[in-house]
Amino acid sequence: MKAMLFELFEKAPQIVTVADPTPTEDGVVIKVGATGLCRSDWHGWMGHDPDITLPHVPGHEFAGEVVATGKRISRFKVGDRVTVPFVSGCGHCSECHSGNQQVCPNQFQPGFTHWGSFAEYVAIDFAETNLVKLPDSVDDATAASLGCRFATSFRAVVDQARTAPGDWVAVHGCGGVGLSAIMIATALGANVVAIDIFDDKLAFAKECGAVATVNSLEVADTVEAIREITGGGAHVSIDALGNPTTCFNSIKNLRRRGRHVQVGLMLGEHSTPSIPMAQVIGHELEIYGSHGMQAWRYDAMMAMISAGKIQPQKLIGKRVTLAEAVPALMAMDGSRDIGINVIDRF
Repeated sequence: MKAMLFELFEKAPQIVTVADPTPTEDGVVIKVGATGLCRSDWHGWMGHDPDITLPHVPGHEFAGEVVATGKRISRFKVGDRVTVPFVSGCGHCSECHSGNQQVCPNQFQPGFTHWGSFAEYVAIDFAETNLVKLPDSVDDATAASLGCRFATSFRAVVDQARTAPGDWVAVHGCGGVGLSAIMIATALGANVVAIDIFDDKLAFAKECGAVATVNSLEVADTVEAIREITGGGAHVSIDALGNPTTCFNSIKNLRRRGRHVQVGLMLGEHSTPSIPMAQVIGHELEIYGSHGMQAWRYDAMMAMISAGKIQPQKLIGKRVTLAEAVPALMAMDGSRDIGINVIDRF
């Protein structure tokens, strides 16, 4: 099969031909129809993820068709259209038994713990626990965009933050994660303030439902600007970028008993950000992480998509070939792209 492979961190990946994968007894092989290009893939290519063994094929947001199954697979068959949460569980541990596959201690992540979806085919283990069947109304590109950014944002906004109608929600960073969070929070009846440093991204955030925007480069104090808009601070605040400054601001701009959710990855030199802990204690703030979403929880998200309440397809930006994705991946840290880029041609 054709695949994007890198043999050294921070060195240009190559498009090469490698052996097709085969399924384990508990696994399947999926022909990739579309796969998203995510900042997490850039972190992996940079060497920020200790789970990656070289040489490596990245890619963790994808959708496609089952083309081979292991002998223990009964719920899925060849021809099924499926997607997979980017954090997948073993199905056997106590966390998986409690329904929390996203924090499974034996978790695996396509594109990190094993070869991923920047290829024509990808193998997935423990498929009975982790596959999600796709309705005909959701195409491969839209489904691929759900796998990491949209699903993680859904869990962050709905489950972790417990966002309610009328809440003020601050979203720091208007990339794929942030735009997803804006769209989902708006669908729940919240009032969203979008924060970024680029006016074009803030304009698109308004198209996704934000009622107010803040350009951090154009105000004297980002936190105070948010406090003024929200009348005292956000009920919910989400760092969708993963930067020490946005993490700090996201906590600092909360009102008393507010809830911060960290969605943007904090890796490498950003892994230990400063936190206003005196405020966390004195105002009884809640701090949560959001790391993927369980396969069984996709039903709620799919129901909102089918009802037209959320439209993740609007967040798809460029559609690129596998070869075009190489320079796009390498330039991702400084990308000005709006929305989610998707590889749909191999």
